[in-house]
Amino acid sequence: MDVAIPIVASLVCLAVGAIGGYYGKRLLSRQAKDSAEQEATRILETAREQERGLIIEGKEESLRIRSSAESEIKERRNEIQQTERRLVNREESLENRSSNQDRQELKLSEREKELEKDQKQIEELREEQMKRLEDISELSLEEAKSTLMQRADEEIQHELGVLYRDHEDRIRSESEDKAKNIIAEAIQRLASEVVSEATVTTVPLPNDDMKGRLIGREGRNIRAIEKATGVDLIIDDTPEAVTLSCFDPIRREVARLLLVKLMSDGRIHPARIEDMVAKVEKEVWDTIRKAGENAVFDTDVRGLNPEMIKLLGRLKYRYSYGENVLQHSTEVAHIAASMAAELGANIKIAKMGGLLHDIGKALSHEVEGPHAQIGAEVAGKNGVPAAVVAGIAEHHDDSMSSIESFIVSAADAVSAARPGARRDTVENYIKRLEALEDVGRGFSGVEKCYAIQAGREMRVLVKPEDITDEAATLMARDIVKKIEENLVYPGQIKVTVIRERRAIEFAR
Repeated sequence: MDVAIPIVASLVCLAVGAIGGYYGKRLLSRQAKDSAEQEATRILETAREQERGLIIEGKEESLRIRSSAESEIKERRNEIQQTERRLVNREESLENRSSNQDRQELKLSEREKELEKDQKQIEELREEQMKRLEDISELSLEEAKSTLMQRADEEIQHELGVLYRDHEDRIRSESEDKAKNIIAEAIQRLASEVVSEATVTTVPLPNDDMKGRLIGREGRNIRAIEKATGVDLIIDDTPEAVTLSCFDPIRREVARLLLVKLMSDGRIHPARIEDMVAKVEKEVWDTIRKAGENAVFDTDVRGLNPEMIKLLGRLKYRYSYGENVLQHSTEVAHIAASMAAELGANIKIAKMGGLLHDIGKALSHEVEGPHAQIGAEVAGKNGVPAAVVAGIAEHHDDSMSSIESFIVSAADAVSAARPGARRDTVENYIKRLEALEDVGRGFSGVEKCYAIQAGREMRVLVKPEDITDEAATLMARDIVKKIEENLVYPGQIKVTVIRERRAIEFAR
């Protein structure tokens, strides 16, 4: 009984609490609903007020935009109106310009017509003046043109002469000094003797009785000598002398030595002559060999075979214009070497070419052809370098294949042209001078012509009224060309054209 009472009381309390909680919750929810409705009403009123504000602002903005657009449209209309006015003004100006241009074109057409009339009048006046000029000058138009062309040609020739003279003076002043220095340097290193040798054609005799002994009984001794040596003995009235005649200088030298030995021995008969000829020939060929070797040693040329040295030695008995060819060849070798050293060319090639340049003269009487060609062929067959062979073949030509060939040719001319190098007969000397003077006299305007300095220089005196200074310069060049084309001469020839005007009066 005591336990049920608390349980019932607890249940009653629970029931009362549940009922109280239910009504309390309903009361709270109703209060929340009322407050929510109030808040919603407030928010709605606030939204309506904002809406009204936005509508008012929108209307105000639309009014502002409308007014702005209307003002902008108004401005655009004003601009368009101004543009239209400018276009109208421009069209009016263009119309005015077009009308002015039409008026100018009319004026220009009228002016052209006037110019055409003036041109026709000018042509008529020109033709009339040309006719008057032709009548006055007695020259047709073609003749006048020819005269003008001739004058123009003379003026051009004058200008060319002036230019040629100026260039020639400048080039000569620059090149002559250098060329002189090179040649002088080459020559001064070599002291060569003046030619005093001559081709031996006579043998002196101790007395005239020796002539009879040389002739022998019925001429058997002289016939034996001629047969053994191939040389003709001319025994005439010349006192104490016998003349030897033979184209071969070596055979002539054998005959000369034979006569000298026979006269010194005193035994002159055919058997003795035959024995002496063999000994003399051996002696001569030994001399030739030694002469070739000495020339090679003197010039320091190496690489020649014995056959070339032998041919070189044969030049000891060969003479050209009174000058010994071997001596000349040695001199050319030294000069060529000096010139090659100064010019920076191949010294060995130039020296060997100078030594062998006349080697063909050792065989020129045995083989047909010029000695330069013969020498080149012989040198080529005996193993001489091709550059040296070219120098031998070209030392008398105008065109050279190398600077060494040109040096050999120049050294040959220098050696032959130096004073005392050569001798010539009086007849040939006179003919050469006459031919030289004839070349100068062949030009118009020449008054006098003289060959001087043994044919090394020619002076031409011209008429001053016919030849100008510039024409004198051109004449000197033309004379030089004609000499080079038509004459053969050693060395070089200086041509001097002299133009001199003299005023002469007499006091009476």
